[in-house]
Amino acid sequence: MRIVFMGTPDFSVPVLDALIEAGHEIAAVYCQPPRPAGRGKKDRPTPAHARAEALGLTVRHPISLKTAEEQANFADLNADVAVVVAYGLILPQAILDAPAQGCLNIHASLLPRWRGAAPIHRAIMSGDAETGICIMQMEAGLDTGPVLLHKSTSVRPEETTAELHDRLSVIGADLIIEALTHLPDLKPQQQPKDGVTYAAKIDKAEARIDWTKPAVLIDRQIRGLSPFPGAWTEVESERIKLLASRLAEGQGAPGEVLDDQLRVACGSGALDLLRLQRAGKGAQDKETFLRGWPIPAGTHLPSE
Repeated sequence: MRIVFMGTPDFSVPVLDALIEAGHEIAAVYCQPPRPAGRGKKDRPTPAHARAEALGLTVRHPISLKTAEEQANFADLNADVAVVVAYGLILPQAILDAPAQGCLNIHASLLPRWRGAAPIHRAIMSGDAETGICIMQMEAGLDTGPVLLHKSTSVRPEETTAELHDRLSVIGADLIIEALTHLPDLKPQQQPKDGVTYAAKIDKAEARIDWTKPAVLIDRQIRGLSPFPGAWTEVESERIKLLASRLAEGQGAPGEVLDDQLRVACGSGALDLLRLQRAGKGAQDKETFLRGWPIPAGTHLPSE
Protein backbone atom coordinates (compact mmCIF):
# COMPACT_ATOMS: atom_id res chain seq x y z
CA MET A 1 0.00 0.00 0.00
CA ARG A 2 1.01 3.62 -0.44
CA ILE A 3 1.28 5.00 3.08
CA VAL A 4 1.85 8.34 4.76
CA PHE A 5 3.58 7.66 8.06
CA MET A 6 2.97 10.13 10.89
CA GLY A 7 5.01 9.64 14.06
CA THR A 8 7.60 11.41 16.16
CA PRO A 9 9.21 9.71 19.21
CA ASP A 10 11.13 6.47 19.74
CA PHE A 11 7.85 4.61 20.13
CA SER A 12 7.07 5.17 16.46
CA VAL A 13 10.38 4.00 14.97
CA PRO A 14 9.75 0.21 15.09
CA VAL A 15 6.44 0.85 13.30
CA LEU A 16 8.18 2.67 10.44
CA ASP A 17 10.73 -0.13 10.16
CA ALA A 18 7.98 -2.76 10.11
CA LEU A 19 6.09 -0.97 7.32
CA ILE A 20 9.23 -0.87 5.16
CA GLU A 21 10.09 -4.50 5.91
CA ALA A 22 6.56 -5.54 4.91
CA GLY A 23 7.07 -3.95 1.51
CA HIS A 24 4.78 -0.94 1.82
CA GLU A 25 5.58 2.26 -0.04
CA ILE A 26 6.15 5.25 2.24
CA ALA A 27 4.98 8.34 0.36
CA ALA A 28 6.25 10.68 3.10
CA VAL A 29 7.05 10.76 6.80
CA TYR A 30 5.41 13.46 8.91
CA CYS A 31 6.89 14.25 12.32
CA GLN A 32 7.39 17.09 14.77
CA PRO A 33 10.02 19.69 13.80
CA PRO A 34 13.59 19.48 15.14
CA ARG A 35 13.94 21.21 18.50
CA PRO A 36 16.90 22.48 20.56
CA ALA A 37 18.48 19.73 22.65
CA GLY A 38 21.73 18.88 24.39
CA ARG A 39 24.27 21.21 25.94
CA GLY A 40 24.68 23.25 22.77
CA LYS A 41 20.90 23.61 22.37
CA LYS A 42 21.23 22.86 18.67
CA ASP A 43 18.19 21.71 16.73
CA ARG A 44 17.95 17.94 16.92
CA PRO A 45 15.70 15.87 14.64
CA THR A 46 13.16 13.64 16.34
CA PRO A 47 13.78 9.86 16.41
CA ALA A 48 11.32 9.23 13.56
CA HIS A 49 12.86 12.05 11.51
CA ALA A 50 16.37 10.66 11.98
CA ARG A 51 15.29 7.14 11.09
CA ALA A 52 13.37 8.30 8.00
CA GLU A 53 16.37 10.25 6.71
CA ALA A 54 18.60 7.22 7.27
CA LEU A 55 16.15 5.23 5.13
CA GLY A 56 16.17 7.89 2.40
CA LEU A 57 12.52 8.83 2.89
CA THR A 58 10.87 12.19 2.32
CA VAL A 59 10.38 13.97 5.66
CA ARG A 60 7.93 16.77 6.39
CA HIS A 61 7.55 18.54 9.72
CA PRO A 62 4.93 21.29 9.46
CA ILE A 63 4.09 23.24 12.59
CA SER A 64 0.40 22.90 11.79
CA LEU A 65 -1.84 20.97 9.41
CA LYS A 66 -4.65 23.53 9.54
CA THR A 67 -3.67 25.60 6.50
CA ALA A 68 -5.14 24.96 3.06
CA GLU A 69 -1.63 24.71 1.65
CA GLU A 70 -0.54 21.95 4.02
CA GLN A 71 -3.78 20.07 3.50
CA ALA A 72 -3.33 20.27 -0.28
CA ASN A 73 0.27 19.06 0.04
CA PHE A 74 -0.94 16.11 2.08
CA ALA A 75 -3.75 15.24 -0.35
CA ASP A 76 -1.33 15.39 -3.29
CA LEU A 77 0.50 12.37 -1.85
CA ASN A 78 -2.44 10.20 -3.02
CA ALA A 79 -2.01 7.79 -0.12
CA ASP A 80 -4.05 4.65 0.37
CA VAL A 81 -3.85 5.10 4.13
CA ALA A 82 -2.06 7.12 6.80
CA VAL A 83 -0.51 5.30 9.76
CA VAL A 84 -0.37 7.55 12.82
CA VAL A 85 1.54 6.73 16.02
CA ALA A 86 2.40 9.33 18.68
CA TYR A 87 2.57 12.06 16.05
CA GLY A 88 1.83 15.03 18.29
CA LEU A 89 -0.53 17.15 16.18
CA ILE A 90 -4.30 17.12 15.93
CA LEU A 91 -5.38 16.00 12.44
CA PRO A 92 -8.06 18.26 10.88
CA GLN A 93 -10.95 16.60 9.09
CA ALA A 94 -9.42 17.41 5.68
CA ILE A 95 -6.35 15.36 6.64
CA LEU A 96 -8.43 12.50 8.04
CA ASP A 97 -10.42 12.36 4.80
CA ALA A 98 -7.51 12.59 2.34
CA PRO A 99 -6.19 8.99 2.23
CA ALA A 100 -8.43 6.61 0.30
CA GLN A 101 -8.87 4.34 3.34
CA GLY A 102 -8.52 6.96 6.05
CA CYS A 103 -6.06 7.29 8.91
CA LEU A 104 -5.20 4.44 11.28
CA ASN A 105 -3.88 5.21 14.74
CA ILE A 106 -1.75 2.88 16.86
CA HIS A 107 -2.80 3.63 20.45
CA ALA A 108 -1.04 2.21 23.50
CA SER A 109 -4.02 1.18 25.61
CA LEU A 110 -7.12 -0.98 25.48
CA LEU A 111 -9.63 1.67 24.44
CA PRO A 112 -11.77 3.26 25.75
CA ARG A 113 -9.48 3.08 28.79
CA TRP A 114 -6.72 5.67 28.73
CA ARG A 115 -7.58 7.88 25.82
CA GLY A 116 -5.16 10.76 25.55
CA ALA A 117 -1.52 11.67 25.93
CA ALA A 118 0.06 9.35 28.50
CA PRO A 119 -1.63 5.94 28.44
CA ILE A 120 1.47 3.90 29.37
CA HIS A 121 2.34 6.04 32.39
CA ARG A 122 -1.24 6.07 33.60
CA ALA A 123 -1.71 2.32 33.26
CA ILE A 124 1.24 1.66 35.56
CA MET A 125 0.44 4.48 37.98
CA SER A 126 -3.13 3.17 38.33
CA GLY A 127 -2.02 -0.40 38.95
CA ASP A 128 -3.63 -1.85 35.82
CA ALA A 129 -2.94 -5.57 35.50
CA GLU A 130 -3.42 -5.45 31.74
CA THR A 131 -2.94 -3.02 28.89
CA GLY A 132 -2.30 -3.37 25.17
CA ILE A 133 -2.49 -1.86 21.69
CA CYS A 134 -5.49 -0.81 19.64
CA ILE A 135 -5.52 -0.09 15.92
CA MET A 136 -8.17 2.61 15.60
CA GLN A 137 -9.84 4.25 12.63
CA MET A 138 -9.30 7.92 13.38
CA GLU A 139 -12.09 10.47 13.61
CA ALA A 140 -12.30 14.03 14.92
CA GLY A 141 -12.70 13.11 18.62
CA LEU A 142 -9.79 12.37 20.95
CA ASP A 143 -9.14 8.62 20.52
CA THR A 144 -12.86 8.00 20.02
CA GLY A 145 -12.77 6.14 16.70
CA PRO A 146 -13.81 2.54 16.09
CA VAL A 147 -11.26 -0.17 16.82
CA LEU A 148 -10.15 -2.51 14.02
CA LEU A 149 -7.79 -4.76 15.99
CA HIS A 150 -6.48 -4.98 19.52
CA LYS A 151 -3.99 -7.07 21.45
CA SER A 152 -3.63 -7.20 25.22
CA THR A 153 -0.60 -7.85 27.40
CA SER A 154 -0.05 -8.13 31.14
CA VAL A 155 1.69 -5.35 33.03
CA ARG A 156 4.55 -7.08 34.85
CA PRO A 157 4.88 -6.51 38.62
CA GLU A 158 8.14 -4.52 38.53
CA GLU A 159 7.79 -3.07 35.02
CA THR A 160 8.61 0.58 34.40
CA THR A 161 7.08 2.86 31.80
CA ALA A 162 10.30 2.58 29.77
CA GLU A 163 10.10 -1.21 29.69
CA LEU A 164 6.39 -1.37 28.92
CA HIS A 165 6.85 1.36 26.27
CA ASP A 166 9.37 -0.79 24.40
CA ARG A 167 7.19 -3.92 24.55
CA LEU A 168 4.09 -2.08 23.35
CA SER A 169 6.01 -0.46 20.50
CA VAL A 170 6.90 -3.88 19.10
CA ILE A 171 3.34 -5.15 19.61
CA GLY A 172 2.04 -2.08 17.78
CA ALA A 173 4.41 -2.62 14.86
CA ASP A 174 3.26 -6.22 14.46
CA LEU A 175 -0.42 -5.36 14.83
CA ILE A 176 -0.47 -2.59 12.22
CA ILE A 177 1.06 -4.94 9.66
CA GLU A 178 -1.68 -7.45 10.44
CA ALA A 179 -4.30 -4.73 10.15
CA LEU A 180 -3.04 -3.52 6.77
CA THR A 181 -2.84 -7.07 5.45
CA HIS A 182 -6.48 -7.77 6.32
CA LEU A 183 -7.88 -4.24 6.07
CA PRO A 184 -10.73 -5.01 3.61
CA ASP A 185 -12.00 -7.77 5.90
CA LEU A 186 -11.80 -5.95 9.24
CA LYS A 187 -15.04 -4.82 10.85
CA PRO A 188 -14.66 -1.64 12.92
CA GLN A 189 -16.04 -1.98 16.44
CA GLN A 190 -17.42 1.13 18.10
CA GLN A 191 -15.89 1.79 21.50
CA PRO A 192 -18.21 1.14 24.45
CA LYS A 193 -19.50 4.18 26.29
CA ASP A 194 -18.68 2.63 29.66
CA GLY A 195 -15.12 2.50 30.94
CA VAL A 196 -13.83 5.69 29.34
CA THR A 197 -10.80 7.15 31.12
CA TYR A 198 -8.39 9.91 30.08
CA ALA A 199 -4.62 9.69 30.34
CA ALA A 200 -3.76 13.28 31.15
CA LYS A 201 -0.32 14.54 30.20
CA ILE A 202 2.20 13.95 32.98
CA ASP A 203 2.77 17.02 35.13
CA LYS A 204 6.15 17.37 36.86
CA ALA A 205 4.25 18.32 40.01
CA GLU A 206 3.23 14.65 40.26
CA ALA A 207 6.84 13.53 40.61
CA ARG A 208 7.70 14.34 44.23
CA ILE A 209 7.26 11.35 46.54
CA ASP A 210 5.06 11.60 49.59
CA TRP A 211 6.37 8.85 51.86
CA THR A 212 3.20 8.95 53.98
CA LYS A 213 1.35 7.19 51.15
CA PRO A 214 1.13 3.38 51.03
CA ALA A 215 4.12 1.57 49.51
CA VAL A 216 2.00 0.14 46.71
CA LEU A 217 1.07 3.62 45.48
CA ILE A 218 4.61 4.98 45.71
CA ASP A 219 5.92 1.93 43.85
CA ARG A 220 3.47 2.62 41.01
CA GLN A 221 4.50 6.28 40.99
CA ILE A 222 8.20 5.42 40.75
CA ARG A 223 7.73 2.85 38.00
CA GLY A 224 5.12 4.90 36.13
CA LEU A 225 7.32 8.01 35.98
CA SER A 226 10.49 6.15 34.99
CA PRO A 227 12.47 7.38 33.15
CA PHE A 228 10.66 10.69 32.59
CA PRO A 229 10.11 12.90 34.43
CA GLY A 230 11.34 10.61 37.20
CA ALA A 231 9.80 10.43 40.67
CA TRP A 232 12.08 12.11 43.17
CA THR A 233 12.92 12.51 46.81
CA GLU A 234 15.57 14.41 48.74
CA VAL A 235 18.61 13.00 50.51
CA GLU A 236 20.54 15.58 52.56
CA SER A 237 18.75 18.34 50.59
CA GLU A 238 19.85 16.90 47.23
CA ARG A 239 17.17 15.85 44.79
CA ILE A 240 17.47 12.18 43.77
CA LYS A 241 15.41 10.54 41.04
CA LEU A 242 14.08 7.07 41.82
CA LEU A 243 13.74 4.98 38.66
CA ALA A 244 12.97 1.45 39.86
CA SER A 245 11.58 -0.07 43.05
CA ARG A 246 10.16 -3.22 44.59
CA LEU A 247 7.59 -3.78 47.34
CA ALA A 248 9.23 -5.00 50.54
CA GLU A 249 8.50 -5.99 54.14
CA GLY A 250 9.19 -3.50 56.89
CA GLN A 251 7.74 -0.69 58.92
CA GLY A 252 8.88 2.56 60.41
CA ALA A 253 8.24 6.27 60.24
CA PRO A 254 7.31 7.31 56.68
CA GLY A 255 10.52 8.09 54.79
CA GLU A 256 12.76 6.29 57.28
CA VAL A 257 15.62 4.28 55.72
CA LEU A 258 15.35 0.89 57.43
CA ASP A 259 18.72 -0.64 56.50
CA ASP A 260 21.92 0.14 54.62
CA GLN A 261 20.46 -1.21 51.34
CA LEU A 262 17.88 1.52 50.73
CA ARG A 263 14.78 -0.12 52.12
CA VAL A 264 12.45 2.77 52.97
CA ALA A 265 9.34 2.79 55.14
CA CYS A 266 6.15 4.23 53.70
CA GLY A 267 2.79 5.14 55.19
CA SER A 268 2.12 1.41 55.11
CA GLY A 269 4.67 -1.18 54.02
CA ALA A 270 8.10 -0.46 52.59
CA LEU A 271 10.01 -0.23 49.32
CA ASP A 272 13.42 -1.37 48.12
CA LEU A 273 14.88 1.35 45.90
CA LEU A 274 16.61 -0.37 42.98
CA ARG A 275 17.77 2.34 40.58
CA LEU A 276 18.61 5.96 41.32
CA GLN A 277 20.00 9.06 39.66
CA ARG A 278 21.74 12.09 41.12
CA ALA A 279 21.42 15.46 39.42
CA GLY A 280 23.81 15.78 36.47
CA LYS A 281 24.81 12.11 36.59
CA GLY A 282 23.68 8.92 34.88
CA ALA A 283 21.26 6.41 36.38
CA GLN A 284 22.85 3.78 38.63
CA ASP A 285 21.74 0.51 40.16
CA LYS A 286 21.45 0.49 43.94
CA GLU A 287 24.80 -1.21 44.58
CA THR A 288 26.77 1.25 42.44
CA PHE A 289 24.93 4.22 43.93
CA LEU A 290 25.64 3.13 47.51
CA ARG A 291 29.35 2.63 46.83
CA GLY A 292 29.55 6.31 45.96
CA TRP A 293 27.09 7.52 48.58
CA PRO A 294 26.34 5.21 51.53
CA ILE A 295 22.97 6.04 53.08
CA PRO A 296 22.77 4.55 56.58
CA ALA A 297 19.73 3.18 58.37
CA GLY A 298 17.90 5.90 60.24
CA THR A 299 18.26 8.49 57.47
CA HIS A 300 14.98 10.32 56.92
CA LEU A 301 13.67 11.14 53.44
CA PRO A 302 11.29 14.12 53.68
CA SER A 303 7.87 14.16 52.04
CA GLU A 304 7.74 17.94 51.60
